[in-house]
Amino acid sequence: MALPEEPPAPRAPEPRDWTDEHVARWQPVLPALDPVVEGAVTRMKKLSVHFRRVREQSLVDFDLERHEFDTLHKLAGRGGSAAPSELAQDLDLAPASVSGRLDALEKRGFVRRTQSTTDRRRVVVELTASGRETWLGAMDVLGHEEYRLLGVLDPAERALLNDMLRRIMVEAESTDPGGGWHG
Repeated sequence: MALPEEPPAPRAPEPRDWTDEHVARWQPVLPALDPVVEGAVTRMKKLSVHFRRVREQSLVDFDLERHEFDTLHKLAGRGGSAAPSELAQDLDLAPASVSGRLDALEKRGFVRRTQSTTDRRRVVVELTASGRETWLGAMDVLGHEEYRLLGVLDPAERALLNDMLRRIMVEAESTDPGGGWHG
């Protein structure tokens, strides 16, 4: 004689966050509000704000202005060496603006300008060891926070989230092909 199966133990309710309360507050006001869409969009916005705050704090911690970090970041993205005109293009700035940035970064020991070995009329900007260390330090703060938060997901969930966000971005970019989607 078989023993009756025990019913499965009830699942603990998912913890609620600020957004759950936000959606609950607005649903009676806007009955057509899709709580799933509103929840996802609101959470993406709040995460974006959180990451921006972490990044800004890392700049304070490493005594960097936003424009200094951006310049070091673009230079590092070119392998640590670039012409000022390339940096101007990457930063979407006038060459004179980049020159001022490079002057300040050079005074701080974060970059050095040298003459090109192939064309003496050309200047090459190089990231110094100090500049690379400062840039990486600021980057690591944000990277650790990204891994901390996304670490609540297993690798398959992270891959799925990445794929779903890509599909959303492809749609967003298709309606604004030259737009302001790149960072």
